[in-house]
Amino acid sequence: MAMSSILKADDIKKALDAFKVADSFNHKKFFEMVGLKAKSADDVKKVFHLLDADHSGFIEEEELKFVLKCFATDGRDLTDKETKTFLQAADKDGDGKIGVDGKACIWVELA
Repeated sequence: MAMSSILKADDIKKALDAFKVADSFNHKKFFEMVGLKAKSADDVKKVFHLLDADHSGFIEEEELKFVLKCFATDGRDLTDKETKTFLQAADKDGDGKIGVDGKACIWVELA
C-alpha cells in the first residue's frame, strides 16, 4: 500500500515543499497539510503501519528520522533536532518510541 492511496498526492507534495528547509518541520502543521487529521482512525492506523518500517508496532527514533521519505521518495531526512522534538511530543510513556493508542495514533492526536 502506498501513502498516496490514503492521502492526496498534491497535499503530500505541498506539505513536503513547505518543510523543505532543515529545522523547519512542524508535525502538527504537516499532518494538517497532508490531510491526516481529517482521516478516519482506520486510515490513520494504515499510515502508522506504513511509517513503522520494521513492523515492530512502534515508530522508533531511527524510523522517525526518515518519516518524510515515507510520504514521498524525495522527502528529506529530519534533522536530529526535529526528530528529537517530534519524538518528545509523541512519546507519551517515555520509552523512546511511538505507538498506536486505541482508535488513533498518539502522534496524530497531538496535531
